[in-house]
Amino acid sequence: MDIKKKISEKKCRVGIIGLGYVGLPLAVEFAQSGFHVTGFDVNSGKVASVNKGNSYIEDITSNELKKITNGKLLKATNDFSELKNIDAVVICVPTPLRKTRDPDLSYIIESAERIAEHLHKGQLIVLESTTYPGTCEEVIMPILENKGFKTGRDFYLAFSPERVDPGNKRFRTRDIPKVIGGYTEKCAQVAILLYKQVIVEIIPVSSIRVAEMVKLLENTYRAVNIGLVNEIAMMCDRMGINVWEVIEGAASKPFGFTPFLPGPGIGGHCLPIDPLYLSWKAKSYNFEARFIELASQINSFMPHHVINKLLEILNVAGKCLKNSRILVMGVAYKKNVGDTRESPALDILEKLFIAGAKLSYCDPYVPKIANEKIKISNSSLTKKLVASSDCVLILTDHDCFDLNLILKHSKLVFDTRNALKVIPRQYRGKVVKL
Repeated sequence: MDIKKKISEKKCRVGIIGLGYVGLPLAVEFAQSGFHVTGFDVNSGKVASVNKGNSYIEDITSNELKKITNGKLLKATNDFSELKNIDAVVICVPTPLRKTRDPDLSYIIESAERIAEHLHKGQLIVLESTTYPGTCEEVIMPILENKGFKTGRDFYLAFSPERVDPGNKRFRTRDIPKVIGGYTEKCAQVAILLYKQVIVEIIPVSSIRVAEMVKLLENTYRAVNIGLVNEIAMMCDRMGINVWEVIEGAASKPFGFTPFLPGPGIGGHCLPIDPLYLSWKAKSYNFEARFIELASQINSFMPHHVINKLLEILNVAGKCLKNSRILVMGVAYKKNVGDTRESPALDILEKLFIAGAKLSYCDPYVPKIANEKIKISNSSLTKKLVASSDCVLILTDHDCFDLNLILKHSKLVFDTRNALKVIPRQYRGKVVKL
């Protein structure tokens, strides 16, 4: 049966490689729409959790996961030979940077090699992992065509950038418009038909390279503007100006201004990494991406700025950093999630730990820090803990934090996220903002 007919009749067997923040929600969407889905992951723990209906992703509840696993619409495996039974494969694996700041495509290459072992005619392959323009054609296609198959004739290849925003209750996978580019028109048509079954709005583009570039522009736009506002924040700090009030004032303009917020740095699986993919690729065209590189430098400096400002705050209070008791509120890279990938909080914690500060942290979303250099345990937020700390350092502004308790019982608060937007007069002397 033709793959388009299989998709239309929901007889298409869907495979998702990578069951993380992108892959698992996508697998759930396909399963909830009536497709039989197989999730592939090398992590046996994730495989076991999915098959038991236990979700490890905040955006997916265990109840909705159990419903589809019990209904036999979703199963997980680390046996990649099952790819031979899959009609449409979606790759959702990490694309980190190497220590040399060049792209690490090892997960994509490994996925492509596993698919190539079991590639069959009529199969659709879609890459969702963020990468530089040219990856599908220059890296994935040669691997898949190695056995004599021709892209667009024997199998179909497309790129559709993931747009997951962990913790966002308003926009989930189904609700976010999906950009799709195919290697050929037929490739695009098949991919578009597949995603139309689970996504509200489809945005076709003319090629795979355009689709790859779309994602990098989205995240580079954010990273560069965050870099700008972080620089403005440091400038305002020197001038004794409240940067948060400046941003609020500027945001009142109904046109020509989009507010971005400063912070202790940028984290997650996109912003610190994706712009550098684009910058790296641009060099092969003898093009220097100066805005991107500068924004990356500014954003990377923010953890150092936080520590330098903390030193000043403690000094004014008659304390030195060594042996000071610092309570860190939040270590996830953003509010209301447990994701610590590239989190600036971890960089700050490590530097404070090495400097001899007596650290404790509170983050209900991150029960344990996966960094052997930072030997501190998660604590519950209590009056005693706050009162015994020389400074409360807010690095992630989770909604669940009891800010009134912090204000009432702390000696000193350093708020890097403007979590304490409104400070009662009696507490204003103890709160310092970024």
